[in-house]
Amino acid sequence: MPSALPLRSAEIIAVGSELLGTVRLDTNSLYLTEQLACLGIEIRTKHIVGDHRETLARVFENARDRADLIVFTGGLGPTDDDLTREVVAGVLGRTLDIDEAIVERIRARFARRGMAMPDVNRRQAQVPRGATVLENPNGTAPGLLLEDEQRLVVLLPGPPRELIPMFAALCERVLAARAGAERLYTASLFVTGRSESDVEQRVQPIYSTWRDAEPRIETTILAVMGQIELHLSTRGADPASARARIDAARDELARVLGDDVYSTDGRSMPEIVGERLRVRGYAIAAAESCTGGLLLSRMTDVPGSSDYVYGGVVAYENEAKVAWLDVPEALIAQHGAVSEPVAVAMAEGIRAKTGAQVAVAITGIAGPGGGTVEKPVGTVAYAVLVPDQPAYVRTHVFLGGRDMVKFQSTQAVLDRVRRLLR
Repeated sequence: MPSALPLRSAEIIAVGSELLGTVRLDTNSLYLTEQLACLGIEIRTKHIVGDHRETLARVFENARDRADLIVFTGGLGPTDDDLTREVVAGVLGRTLDIDEAIVERIRARFARRGMAMPDVNRRQAQVPRGATVLENPNGTAPGLLLEDEQRLVVLLPGPPRELIPMFAALCERVLAARAGAERLYTASLFVTGRSESDVEQRVQPIYSTWRDAEPRIETTILAVMGQIELHLSTRGADPASARARIDAARDELARVLGDDVYSTDGRSMPEIVGERLRVRGYAIAAAESCTGGLLLSRMTDVPGSSDYVYGGVVAYENEAKVAWLDVPEALIAQHGAVSEPVAVAMAEGIRAKTGAQVAVAITGIAGPGGGTVEKPVGTVAYAVLVPDQPAYVRTHVFLGGRDMVKFQSTQAVLDRVRRLLR
């Protein structure tokens, strides 16, 4: 390709009316953003556009005024509502030509499956004049790369199994060379046990000084379910100095937040807890009521968790707590199923049944019904037992709907295991 200005900014345009509904999600944009960030190319805007010719053309025209790189996903199929090729060609003033080599590749693909290629698939061989064809070994729709003055325009198929290898090859062959010397370097801190405003109050005096420094370090604070996330980023042409700078900034914030930072390397809470269990040679067992097995589900999402997950019991009804965990009926009658004494008894019961060194229990009211004035929806009692320490038991009232209450309950328990095994 002829020399051109470095690619610094990009916009993503996901095409398809199905992405505007409630069933299909645009997950491709997450992958593209991650890959472009590695090259130091910043995503400025993401769009989702339905199968509407005029709207798609208008979005593309506006993106041309702002971005060095424009990436389309979807709309390259063989049907009349697959408009991406036609719209891009129209906006750029390019004619569409049939590439017979593409037709033959599509025909051969159908033949390998014992099928004849429908004539409608010839649409997928339309190539805007001057475009470079990006081969698609996993599907019928090739990708396309076009030069548009100093910018690049990329058209990719929508299915991830087709898009991902195609874009990875494009990054390696073309985009890396056009991205310039600077790259984006990032670091993250995951925090639990503090509110977003509390975290902001503690770290804002530090990160505010980075805004006027060169090179700058950008800081983003996100409140997500069960934790607060701090994301740092900086640009640099020298990998060693940029990495050292961003790591030092991360460590400075971590010192201020202390043990409430549970991860600085991107690992999830179950991964962190699992590592602490593995190092000590401990197994964990869980007695769950309102969370319905979610805690152990999260733990076993981690590969290799059989090293430290023993098992557990979902004792939803009071009768199950009595029969399977040996919780005294009198204890439930006196304190109620959602209470700290019952949580401790559940944890003791699962520890006695399994012999696991670490035992946890959760009992609560996930909602939307079942709450009372004394114990509103979101009330959760949990207990954690670890060797050589007294039982840890607490009651929280978590906010949000049923799913949020369940997740926050498991996050609180796992975080307590983490802290007790520090």
